Amino acid sequence: MSSAAGISRAEVANLARLARIEMSDIELDHLASELGIILNAVAKVSEVATADIEPTSHPLAMVNVFRKDEIRPSLTAQEALSGAPAQEESRFKVPQILGDE
Repeated sequence: MSSAAGISRAEVANLARLARIEMSDIELDHLASELGIILNAVAKVSEVATADIEPTSHPLAMVNVFRKDEIRPSLTAQEALSGAPAQEESRFKVPQILGDE
C-alpha cells in the first residue's frame, strides 16, 4: 500500500524496525496512510512558500519592549524578612524536604 506522497508500507516497516517499534500489519497499513496525509499537507504548504516570503515564527511582527535597567528603591533584607515565619542568616528559613543524600 503506497500513499500519494510516496511513503510505502515497507518504508514504514523499516522506520519501525530502526526505532525498535513492533507494529502489526494493520498498524503498518494505517500508519503508511496517515503519514501520506501528513506528507501531502506539508507538500501543499511547500507549494505556497516562495523565496520572496521571509519565514516567521508568528503571523504578526513582534518586537521586544525593554525598559531601562535602573536602580529603584526597594525593600531592605530586614524589611523583606519581616513577615517570614522563620529566618536564618538574613535568609528565609524553610523546612527541609530532601534528605542529606
